Amino acid sequence: MNPLIIAGRTFHSRLFIGTGKFGSHALMAQAIEASGCELVTVALRRVDLDKNPEGDPLISRLDPEKIVIVPNTSGARTAEEAIRIARLARSAGGFDWIKLELTPNLHHLLPDPIETLKAAEVLVKEGFKVMPYINADPVLAKRLEEAGTVVVMPLAAPIGTNLGLRNRDMIEIIVANARVPVVVDAGLGMPSHAAAAIELGADCVLINTAIASAADPVGMAKAFAKAVEAAEEGLTAGPRAARPTADASSPLTGFLWENKSR
Repeated sequence: MNPLIIAGRTFHSRLFIGTGKFGSHALMAQAIEASGCELVTVALRRVDLDKNPEGDPLISRLDPEKIVIVPNTSGARTAEEAIRIARLARSAGGFDWIKLELTPNLHHLLPDPIETLKAAEVLVKEGFKVMPYINADPVLAKRLEEAGTVVVMPLAAPIGTNLGLRNRDMIEIIVANARVPVVVDAGLGMPSHAAAAIELGADCVLINTAIASAADPVGMAKAFAKAVEAAEEGLTAGPRAARPTADASSPLTGFLWENKSR
């Protein structure tokens, strides 16, 4: 596989992690370190901006020399709210990477495509490296790419459901047409789901609930890292294309019974 490069930065791990739902900041930091992850998303509403962000209990657990810290606009319902959150992240902490997350309905937490595109167009013009969380909509993904987002982030299934690749067909179309990295986000519940997303052609996966809510978050983080790495190595090895018919691994001649009459 080609190196994963986003906004000019090369990532060695194709596993990104969200920082919500962990039992403690210490456990979060241990899971991130165990995974080898190099990018995390942080809900800005969980960061104390009244002090230097480097002194925040969550942010202080993350090494900015090793990890790209990406505030997200979780909780925003409109483009205006998301833009305001992004600007606050930049002014308070100097963050210019932003995960654009607009979910007007708190029941199903599905992203608003119209408000997401409106916000992305403004934030890109202001110099933000925008990572938009979207439904698995190939048309919207292309529009966001054309607007200048550094990735597109289609959901595999609704946030926190752990259902896996329910939107496989649409994600496959997005991957086939994207000219920016595709990060599959939300709904992946098991390491095998993450591996399947990479095998489908996604450049990366972002996991939060499946790791943070596991009985052993550190162990689950390691498992996801291994699964993503295995999928990447498998693709690099050049897998044989699938076939519609059987293909025997041994010759279909020279059976023992063919030689009994001799």
